[in-house]
Amino acid sequence: MLRDGERTAGTITLTPEAEEGLWSAEELGDCSMFVNKLTVAREYAGRELGSRLLDWAGDRAYRAGAKWLRLDAWTTNERLQRYYLDEGFQHVRTVLEGNAVNGGPRVSGWLAQRPTRPAEHGLTDETPTPEPLRT
Repeated sequence: MLRDGERTAGTITLTPEAEEGLWSAEELGDCSMFVNKLTVAREYAGRELGSRLLDWAGDRAYRAGAKWLRLDAWTTNERLQRYYLDEGFQHVRTVLEGNAVNGGPRVSGWLAQRPTRPAEHGLTDETPTPEPLRT
């Protein structure tokens, strides 16, 4: 969570667990971490906070030993997909089938990744040092 005093300016979730059915067994064999729920409050838009949060996530993933920072986005949200491409992610593929909830088309299946790397994100990290990932 990115705080500005008592206000939440942004948030991101970083996890070693992939959403089921999106990534292939071969891809899951690579040590990776996954971004979920990147959000920046509207009043903080345009301040590069999303970019800094993604850099923080890539740095954390790197320090945990991950090779890839991966994410999925809505298949219909081309603006968000362009944002991630502009942030250095490369589109892997789009998964349209396999929604486990109702058997219909998957909504969030646009997959992208970028290599992890150390980053100067300028954020104060108060979370515990990441545990090394098991390969």
